[in-house]
Amino acid sequence: MHYQDILTQTVLASNLAASLGQHVVDLSGNKWTLSSPVLNSIVPASLPSQVHLDLYRAGLISDPYHGLNELNLRWIAEATWTYTSDPILGLLGDVESTWLVFEGLDTFANVSFCRNHIAFTDNQFRQYAFDVSQALRECKGTPIIRIDFASAPKTVNAIAADHSAERWPVNIDALFPNRWFMRKEQSDFGWDWGPAFSPAGPWKPARIVQLRSGNIHILNTKLDIYRKGQINYLPPDQAKPWVVNASLDYIGVLPRHPRLSVEITDTESGEVLTRQPSNDITVTRTTITGAVVVSDITPELWWPSGLGNQNLYNITIIVHNGAKETTRVTKRTGFRTIFLNQRNITSSQLARGIAPGANWHFEVNGKEFYAKGSNLIPVDAFWPRVTTEKMARLFDAVIAGHQNMLRVWSSGAYLHDFIYELADERGILLWSEFQFSDALYPVNEVFLDNVAKEVVYNVRRVNYHPSLALWAGGNEIESLILPLSKLVDPDNFPRYVAEYEKLYISLILPLVYENTRSISYSPSSTTEGYLSINLSAPVPMEERYKNREAGHYYGDTDYYNYNTAVAFNYSSYPVGRFANEFGFHSMPSLQTWQQAVDPADLHFNSSVIIRRNHHYLPQNLGSWLDSARGMGEMTLAVENYYPIPEKSDPVANFTAWCHATQLFQADFYKSQIQFYRRGSGMPERQLGSLYWQLEDIWQAPTWAGIEYDGRWKLMHYVTRDVYQPVIVSPFWDYATGDLEVYVTSDLWEPVKGTVTLRWMTLSGSHIDDNAGTPTTISFNVDAINTTSIYSTNIRDLRILDAKDSILILSASGRGHLPNSEEPTTFTHENYFTPLFPKDLTLADPGLALSYDDQTEVFTVEAKLGISLYTWLDYPAGIVGYFEENAFVLVPGQRKQIKFITQLDCEDGEWQKNVTVRSLWDQKVRD
Repeated sequence: MHYQDILTQTVLASNLAASLGQHVVDLSGNKWTLSSPVLNSIVPASLPSQVHLDLYRAGLISDPYHGLNELNLRWIAEATWTYTSDPILGLLGDVESTWLVFEGLDTFANVSFCRNHIAFTDNQFRQYAFDVSQALRECKGTPIIRIDFASAPKTVNAIAADHSAERWPVNIDALFPNRWFMRKEQSDFGWDWGPAFSPAGPWKPARIVQLRSGNIHILNTKLDIYRKGQINYLPPDQAKPWVVNASLDYIGVLPRHPRLSVEITDTESGEVLTRQPSNDITVTRTTITGAVVVSDITPELWWPSGLGNQNLYNITIIVHNGAKETTRVTKRTGFRTIFLNQRNITSSQLARGIAPGANWHFEVNGKEFYAKGSNLIPVDAFWPRVTTEKMARLFDAVIAGHQNMLRVWSSGAYLHDFIYELADERGILLWSEFQFSDALYPVNEVFLDNVAKEVVYNVRRVNYHPSLALWAGGNEIESLILPLSKLVDPDNFPRYVAEYEKLYISLILPLVYENTRSISYSPSSTTEGYLSINLSAPVPMEERYKNREAGHYYGDTDYYNYNTAVAFNYSSYPVGRFANEFGFHSMPSLQTWQQAVDPADLHFNSSVIIRRNHHYLPQNLGSWLDSARGMGEMTLAVENYYPIPEKSDPVANFTAWCHATQLFQADFYKSQIQFYRRGSGMPERQLGSLYWQLEDIWQAPTWAGIEYDGRWKLMHYVTRDVYQPVIVSPFWDYATGDLEVYVTSDLWEPVKGTVTLRWMTLSGSHIDDNAGTPTTISFNVDAINTTSIYSTNIRDLRILDAKDSILILSASGRGHLPNSEEPTTFTHENYFTPLFPKDLTLADPGLALSYDDQTEVFTVEAKLGISLYTWLDYPAGIVGYFEENAFVLVPGQRKQIKFITQLDCEDGEWQKNVTVRSLWDQKVRD
């Protein structure tokens, strides 16, 4: 569904309400023009849109994502632009008030109506409603709207140049400087995974609203569903009844003595389950609020994916004037509690072997669970072209990947409601953040007032979604920026801490708590947690910072280490309660590169490829040596661990190198996820791993597991495998030779089963006496826990040639999925080699691939030897994924696999062009 479709639904709802005294004119569509002093013409434009998109549609620029257009189109960001509407027809004269409502303007804009200046805006993340009644009454001719957008880079540079502007010792710049002075998507100025376009324009819908006397128009709706007595930072009592707190933000005039009631209906049948009036109503000039205790029904709970069903209900807020209904708003929502537990470790936890310190994990409906997932960045540099269909495909890939949580990274944009709605349906928890990242920000009153309005609007707007899991203040402020500031400027460090606390604790925390009782808040994404909370104190949350005790664990961790020589050294990984960021970059596939790069540039170190690699961001636009350093990191990763591609055909060699970087990335993530999941049964009681990052914003080397068009990298297949509920994992200390095998489960009940261990040569023969290893071992793993089933040292095994050996691990166990009465059989396969892949004596596996048109099943078989990293690949023009990929095949094993098609632009027999290769093919010269 496109923005236009969403707007159509909005307009239909508004037309339905027209009889209630409001007239709504939708301003979306193509009845706009775009102009600028840098253009010689006026071009057609749309709303919602952004300048780059309208210029591209008009044929004045080529695809912004192509080649080096990020640099070639820099003039667009440095210019001023004007959006002008066609004459607006159909406005009424017999109304009490007329309003101009913008859901989003990006960013520095002057708004005029009927040639009258109405307002100046400076926040991309706010909704604006301007009373234009007087301007309309004085209008000569047909009304026209004009929106003048200033250059964001030039605007913030001017702010920074002012002598009164605040200064800080450490702020991580992007390709455009001074991003912290603006309330605009910070990654619009460039990031290490994305381009710097700095778009401008009316990026969200807009409308004109006309109201007759005594009527209102709803701008925003807050639904807060919580257990009676619930407080944000304490675990809710699951025995208490549900409370529905309903609040409407409006323009217009309410009746003198309004009443408010709440109606809950079944989404399937439409049956009204309950309708209750609110006894206590609070009315301000812009809001009406009431609450009801749900006492006569017991709603079915909403659960994250893998933990139960996503039960949803329609809740309608109705405003009455006496017996007459004046306004109703319906939202689809669910009943659940979600709580970030940062409380101190209890005596009962200590008795279970959990190390002292503080918790840092999520609890849903009163039950702790293991959070499995990744980090969501902006899915496009231009939000108006993000569709419901694209987001649905992406979220379907999340569910297929056994993920239940995404961290919505700060310094993108607050997600639209339709994205939260997709997450509601699929059971994806969205850890959401305010838009601050890797910088200190102004704390003057004008800036803070702007931020306060942004926070209140978005907290109220998003709160009804059961997928909302957390509000965090910003990204890497406590863990990175403050420590760097102390290192660079220790004398002024108290000032920087005070400014951090003023913004994230004294301002944002109370605003969150005032507008929701159902959601927890953390001032920073990576944090050591808090020492105490006192809501009456000027700084209501006392942060722990680095005040740690030895042997104690606090907070969550992130981890980036680009020294690939220690990538698989488990002792280098952080030990904490939760891992919220970790990863390594890789190249996208050839098919994705071909979308954005000319054929002549398809080689690993072409200038175009290097300049599209933003790790590391260049210190100035004339130097890309830092980007070359990032390319070098990927190269060393491949050379350290994998066969080095040496194909005679340049494109084939480029393809093999791209694939090789993905091999390292996938293995590195697998290694860490297995380590963190094992931590659920270790003293740290680690209960979450969210890797960096889920998806790409464009076609370039990044940390993503899903490429820009939806194609899965190796990493997403591999993380999908190790995010299964029950896994068997080998842990090898290559320095000592020690090898341990663990079974890990994130289920809520114990699982019993067996693990089969088979030592084989790479040609597929069984090693005598199974190299001294038992062939089967029973296991019993507790709920959300791990158990060691086998340990040895490689030197103690009867292996004749480590270069020609592999241990195949197969686990099978019985248990119950959460909230399921029927038992399930869980299986998982893994493997271990006593040397890294580059040092193995690889055998040609003799892979054979076939496809059955009737069953739509691919069959792959290794006929000659063991196939490592067996990889099925499909041609361009298709979006989807194989049910299994990047697996091991032993000789004689036939694996049948289906392809889940999400989008088919070919409408042909593309299946015949599916290919299969393995690690063997990486070393073979063509």
